[in-house]
Amino acid sequence: MSQEILDGIRDLLPGIRERADETERLREVPEQSVKEIEETGFSHQSPMPEVAGPEGLASELDRTRERAHLIPAPLRAKLTRERTIEIRVVDPIEPLSRERRAPVRYAWFRTTGPMPDDLRVHQYLLAYVADFSFLTTALQPHGVHVFDSSMQVASLDHAMWFHRPFRCDDWLLYAIDSPTASGARGLVRGQWFTRDGTLVASTVQEGLIRWRGDGPPGASAT
Repeated sequence: MSQEILDGIRDLLPGIRERADETERLREVPEQSVKEIEETGFSHQSPMPEVAGPEGLASELDRTRERAHLIPAPLRAKLTRERTIEIRVVDPIEPLSRERRAPVRYAWFRTTGPMPDDLRVHQYLLAYVADFSFLTTALQPHGVHVFDSSMQVASLDHAMWFHRPFRCDDWLLYAIDSPTASGARGLVRGQWFTRDGTLVASTVQEGLIRWRGDGPPGASAT
């Protein structure tokens, strides 16, 4: 593994530890619970959505750097520095936009350097990045964004399943949709596909998406 990837993973670890509700559970998960399932049996999967490939799409880092003048000075260096994970969103939404869209999002992910052959390392890293733009997909039909001062957004429950082997240093498509939102809660689902269309992992999350503004959702100022 390159030193750049090692340094990047070390950078991610503090963020993982800051999730106080999950820290103890992460320590208690037995090693055997995250592994490749080798038993033979029936096999089927959902087809991969037909979306643009990562070639020609702008990376999230490039898009952030183009908008660096809008980022508060104390955060600018942190948000525009080199990253271990490259993310390219298909048809991205502006971060502070109130545009209403269907609750569907597609993004390509890969590490910026080679990783070891240990499948567990790839699974650990995918579990971390699976939170990217996940719950916020449920906000897209409502003309609000996660930075809105009237929004309260938090994860309530999150699960992930690994179906087949994969590598995080090859492009993976994250296909996200939100089938429902009600009672200040939103449900999102995600599927991870390799470039050849193999479904390798699935995610589900329910989260709090509470509007605390005086008017209808999306009516308040940021």
